Amino acid sequence: MRRLIRAMSVLLMMSVLPSARAAAQVTIGSAQETGGFTLEDNYSNPFDPETRIPFVLHEDLFDDGRAAVVTMRIYNLIRQPVAVPEVLIPPMGEARPLVQLRYRRPGRHEAYWDAHDFAGAKVASGVYWVQLTVNGVSKARKIIVTEQTLPETEPVLPETEPALPVTEPASPR
Repeated sequence: MRRLIRAMSVLLMMSVLPSARAAAQVTIGSAQETGGFTLEDNYSNPFDPETRIPFVLHEDLFDDGRAAVVTMRIYNLIRQPVAVPEVLIPPMGEARPLVQLRYRRPGRHEAYWDAHDFAGAKVASGVYWVQLTVNGVSKARKIIVTEQTLPETEPVLPETEPALPVTEPASPR
């Protein structure tokens, strides 16, 4: 019986430890500078119909002389991939999906998302997650998509004074 309990506790520990290590790879929340990069708040947030997602690659990320491999993805609340933001590549300003792109220099960069999914359809209003992965280390932030609709209002008529009764001028006799 003791062996069974020990075996179960060892199996339980083995199943918990790998998930704890995997959870340590993803940072959720504020702009933290661990891992040599920072995922900043998107602007505007909430947004409709598009947003910019800034990120910073720090100098220590390039200390070994190798390029940083960067990927960004958008996920829904049940962790299904929804879209890949694009980044403008200089000098021509060509838009490319931010998947496995190699950056050779530190600095501030910016991705763009137009709130459309992989099929090109506009995503529903709600909460989504943007995940930035640099050299296998990931950070995530919550973003909110809203659908801005103009409120239906009745036309506003200019205020006028109430009409006075028209009276005929008295005719001279």
